[in-house]
Amino acid sequence: MMNRQLKGSLFNIQFNSTEDGPGIRTTLFMKGCPMRCPWCHNPEGISRSPQLVWYESRCIGDEKCVGKCPKGALALTEKGIVIDRKICDACGQCVDVCPSAALELLGKEYTVEEAADLVLRDKVFYEKSGGGMTLSGGEPAMQNEFGAALMQVVKSEGVHVALDTCLGVGWKVLSPLVELADLVLLDIKTMDESDHLRFTGIPLKWVLDNARKVSETKTPIWVRTPVIPGYTDKADSIRQIARFIRSELPSACRYDILAFNKICEPKYARLGMSWTLAGTDLLTEAVMARLEAEAKAEGVEFARWSGMTNIDKGNG
Repeated sequence: MMNRQLKGSLFNIQFNSTEDGPGIRTTLFMKGCPMRCPWCHNPEGISRSPQLVWYESRCIGDEKCVGKCPKGALALTEKGIVIDRKICDACGQCVDVCPSAALELLGKEYTVEEAADLVLRDKVFYEKSGGGMTLSGGEPAMQNEFGAALMQVVKSEGVHVALDTCLGVGWKVLSPLVELADLVLLDIKTMDESDHLRFTGIPLKWVLDNARKVSETKTPIWVRTPVIPGYTDKADSIRQIARFIRSELPSACRYDILAFNKICEPKYARLGMSWTLAGTDLLTEAVMARLEAEAKAEGVEFARWSGMTNIDKGNG
């Protein structure tokens, strides 16, 4: 029997999602990731621990939070609330007294029962649209016991369950989630071994071996490649990924080539983190169309690009 009181840490629950699998979905973003990609779109998902953030647009200048902090980690300055992250332990006492919700803890604990109840509220929308629940992150396998128990509860209600994984963990850790998934969305970022290790901190072999094992289960796969300027935007790597999909992932039915975007930039600032891609231009539609064509030329007809792009200028 699954433990419905088992707790897991989530940093976001996105209702009415249409990007993380088929139909209308509820996507649960879980804390903790083994990779350290410089372009990470969800930096708040990297750490397993809760993190305090401040939203300038919500703040009314009330200083109750400053006085409430037992560590003295908050200060109200001309630039707003400053968090001393060396001493802040994310206890949440400042969040409790903030009258405008300008302070927030990213990393809230839910029991399996609580998370399942939230997901199942929209069951009628899943049934009408062919949607369901998606576990994302971060990396769901970093909390695999909680994730597996939640998947079991939701599946027992007839809801489609998808797993979104970076594949950067051992198969014994990942497999319990794969076995329960109706769909696996997986990332293959580059086929250059040196680049993959340098960019993510994880050997490419782990990712490719896990991808093969997922396909051996005959679970449908959506492959994703984020196209990041100066990192993963090489046409040769896209061709190699397409060849790998065609020859070694027979259960793959979709290949998403995802254009770099900068929506995540404010997240880094709120977390007190630097972002190496600040100031980087978006790619053009022409560049993305060429990469899609490269993948299709390798026999992956279900390749498609999507995302934000700059207006093409001349040859793109």
